[in-house]
Amino acid sequence: MKEPIFTGAGVAIITPFTEDGVNFEEFGRIIEDQIAGGTDAIVVTGTTGEAAAMSDAEHKEAIKFVVETVGGRIPVIAGTGSNDTNYAIQLSQYAEKAGANGLLLVTPYYNKCTQGGLVKHFSKIADNVNIPSIVYNVPSRTGVNILPATYARLAEHPRINATKEAAVARIRKACGDSLNVYSGNDDEIVPILSVGGKGVISVLSNVAPKATHDMCRLYFEGKVEEAAEIQIDYMDLIEALFSEVNPIPVKTAMRLMGYKTGHLRMPLSELEPEHLEPLKKALRSHGLLQ
Repeated sequence: MKEPIFTGAGVAIITPFTEDGVNFEEFGRIIEDQIAGGTDAIVVTGTTGEAAAMSDAEHKEAIKFVVETVGGRIPVIAGTGSNDTNYAIQLSQYAEKAGANGLLLVTPYYNKCTQGGLVKHFSKIADNVNIPSIVYNVPSRTGVNILPATYARLAEHPRINATKEAAVARIRKACGDSLNVYSGNDDEIVPILSVGGKGVISVLSNVAPKATHDMCRLYFEGKVEEAAEIQIDYMDLIEALFSEVNPIPVKTAMRLMGYKTGHLRMPLSELEPEHLEPLKKALRSHGLLQ
């Protein structure tokens, strides 16, 4: 069994923007609130962080800032994946040098690749760094799906540590204990923990860090029913946070809660009016909005 990079709730953290770049002052506030809320790890420059719309300089600055702000209190995982293997290596090496504890590597998008190509892509990145990687499988965004047999091959690499996935049972059957698994879906945290998941990389944690952390903590303490109660209780908010493509709703929610999140980077647009009231209602129901 490979030692997991973290256990519990890792927040897929948003990136607050100004008109000119990253709002580092507000970013620091968000990070501190996450740590105070019990978040077990911070995942920066992922999908929720709008990394695809960030410049190379912004991407690197965000990783460096989060690592320095966290200061070793909890693990930091840097999203450094790309559809260009060489660029992913360069960005991953930068994240390692900056002090990240691990990497989040999305499957190559647009140009895509074969299952053999996936093994070569992820292995080459892992060969060129000394920190562990979490493979991120999100076929709805990339058009590529990692098959269980491919996971079994990837698990042989000592620095390919985990995957962010939904099809956990199939992966556990193919890989046994040789690959850690994190839920990529907030609506399936407890079910995925029940088949051996180590935690979640969560959008929900942005607005409800304590609840998401407690859901995992209670499960690992053997209080499965209490963990399931939190999962069920927060389904209304989870559904509202995914009423449109992530991170449109969660960034809107944080703005409503008083965070200076700034604009969404185009081509993302503002939340459609018909989804705003259900989001507000869900936030109010959990005491997150007056």
